[in-house]
Amino acid sequence: MDHSAAAAEQFKHRGEISTIQALGNGNINDTFLVTLDAGNERHFVLQRINTHVFRHPDRVMRNIRTFTEHMQERLKCEPPAGGRRWEVPRVLLTGETRDHWIDPDGSFWRAISFIHCTRSFDTVQGSSHAEEVGHALGMFHRLLSDLPIARLLDTLEGFHITPRYLHHYDSVLIRGDSVKRSPEMEYCVRFVEERRAWAGVLENAKARGSLLLRPIHGDPKVNNVLVDSQSGQAVGIIDLDTVKPGLVHYDLGDCLRSCCNPSGEETESWEGVQFQPDLCRAILKGYAPQGKAFLSGADYAYFYEAVRLIAFELGLRFFTDYLEGNVYFKACHAEHNLNRALVQFKLVESIEAQAPSIRSIIGDMR
Repeated sequence: MDHSAAAAEQFKHRGEISTIQALGNGNINDTFLVTLDAGNERHFVLQRINTHVFRHPDRVMRNIRTFTEHMQERLKCEPPAGGRRWEVPRVLLTGETRDHWIDPDGSFWRAISFIHCTRSFDTVQGSSHAEEVGHALGMFHRLLSDLPIARLLDTLEGFHITPRYLHHYDSVLIRGDSVKRSPEMEYCVRFVEERRAWAGVLENAKARGSLLLRPIHGDPKVNNVLVDSQSGQAVGIIDLDTVKPGLVHYDLGDCLRSCCNPSGEETESWEGVQFQPDLCRAILKGYAPQGKAFLSGADYAYFYEAVRLIAFELGLRFFTDYLEGNVYFKACHAEHNLNRALVQFKLVESIEAQAPSIRSIIGDMR
């Protein structure tokens, strides 16, 4: 049953609900834009959290409140340079001052403030947009760089831990060994096998103490960066459920993976997917001024590996989900996650083919 109207009623404090419309194209949660007919806050974002993915949504909400409040305090002391706009979504409370509402079917709902006069894109629109995406991620990391990770809960244990995804993939592959493989499946299986040896590159560096845990966004792809509708400048990052302790390499690698593939994650023409080094350069140009405040020499040394690994990891996750019957990522058709995996694996091949150029661009960040 659709309880979106009842959920929206819990979070409105003035006026009546005019419309409830689907918002965005996220793979995990169901998101709606609620419009009211009165009050200072005429719009807010309503979400039904996928509790199959986020098994402890109350912990997700605790994290969001912790880090958004921290960022707001940082911004009071350190407003954005040059009078730039930067906004942090606020958690909205119910009439009973709760940060969520559970409907009669047991679904978990929450609401956050709507950031006005902004838009987002599924693919990078050019170098200036790419630079703004880099600036946004750098701002996000810098504003959280002094938040002790002990204050954040690990809401997705194992998230971005590539060796764990590989272990799960192996078990799924064994269970499906009797299934006849298509040429595309054979390509994916061979691709994973040829690269499994370096799946632990970031986790091994973390275990040695070369890389340190920090607060991360967890999913900083291009369509999670909001830009001002008029100026085109980045004004914030949304989709905050995956914020947790992690390596900034997960974030920067995922950002570059997402932004430097102009074809996008959903292209059907996966054979032509290419990593664009010029977009990589623009993103890092935007990120670098913020990153210099908290990055170490060891951090820079692993950024190329991060770009390559996160694209591999996402392809591995898509392929595993396809083999399991599309149980994690929303799929429009039976082969959807297989196609998504092929896109990411082709992106990895392109990254590998351009390794010297990408490493040079990363070196210019310092």
